[in-house]
Amino acid sequence: MSEKLKVLYIDDEPDNLIGFKATFRTQYRILLAGNMVQATEHLEKNPDIRVICCDQRMPGKTGVEFFEEIRTLFPLPIRILITAYADIEAVISAINRGNVFRYIRKPWIEQDIVSAIEEGNKFYVATSLLSIKNQELQMAYTELDKFAYSVSHDLRGPLTGILGAIDIARDMTDINEIKELLVLVEKSVFKLEDYISSMHDYYSSRRGELKIVEIDFNQVAEELKDIYGIYTKTNKISFRITVNQSEPFRSDELVIRMILNNLITNAIKYQKKHFPNKSIELDIIVSDVTASIVISDTGIGIPESHFEEIFNLFSRVTSHSAGSGIGLYNVKGALLKLGGNIEVTSVVGEGTAFKLTIPSK
Repeated sequence: MSEKLKVLYIDDEPDNLIGFKATFRTQYRILLAGNMVQATEHLEKNPDIRVICCDQRMPGKTGVEFFEEIRTLFPLPIRILITAYADIEAVISAINRGNVFRYIRKPWIEQDIVSAIEEGNKFYVATSLLSIKNQELQMAYTELDKFAYSVSHDLRGPLTGILGAIDIARDMTDINEIKELLVLVEKSVFKLEDYISSMHDYYSSRRGELKIVEIDFNQVAEELKDIYGIYTKTNKISFRITVNQSEPFRSDELVIRMILNNLITNAIKYQKKHFPNKSIELDIIVSDVTASIVISDTGIGIPESHFEEIFNLFSRVTSHSAGSGIGLYNVKGALLKLGGNIEVTSVVGEGTAFKLTIPSK
């Protein structure tokens, strides 16, 4: 059963307050106020009040003046003015100054009040949805600005490096120098590949519905070993995966693979360059219809002050490696979509561990 619509009624005459509540208490949740102070207290304690009905002739200030006063602090509730003084100036003032939705004369008719409240509620829902959409649009504009900057920075840098290398290579004759230059070109290409892959993950995770299937983490682990085996061997990193799964687990396998790929790639990317005992460990435990996944590394670590920041779009907290600044943002968004969460622990200079908790669907 849905909760009753909250309506605030303001009137300085006790009989009117009692009569209003007696008439409409079965249809709505009525809150009463005999003065503007009580009305403001109700609004502060009940942010879900949708409709305010106020008598025009109140001691201290009129209903229109009160509506005008609360417009900034409480913009969403729909305002209905009730008064026995039906002069045209009061009506115009109510509309222009107090942003009043409806004007009702005393003595009011029950059906007029119900009609005004119902229409006001529809308007409240519409304006609330519009406000949410405006916030979403503003977030989209912010992300678009960040995206435009990131494209300019992250794509132009590697491309400039490649073009520069090509220009230098035209005058080279020493094969060893050319090989060294090709290594630099290769690094630039990998940066572009990483960026494009991250952007693909970003848009894939934000669009479309989840495709729920039964996941065998032992099979996922074997495929991850095949994918990253060459990377870890080349960079002399010990890569260990353990899986403990004794019961079925259901979720979106592509989304989970994207999450693991991002975290493993970061664990490789942010290793200490000259550390002799580099390692990455991935532990997956499935129990009580929940997957607990921990990936830890012996990398450069993350300062605790940056634990929240690392999940922001295009965020970078280190110059150790030129990442896209999208990976962990994708991970956090994908986990929210799966109903999971992520925790990070890290010590600068020693390593980082991410713990994921994902419920089975």
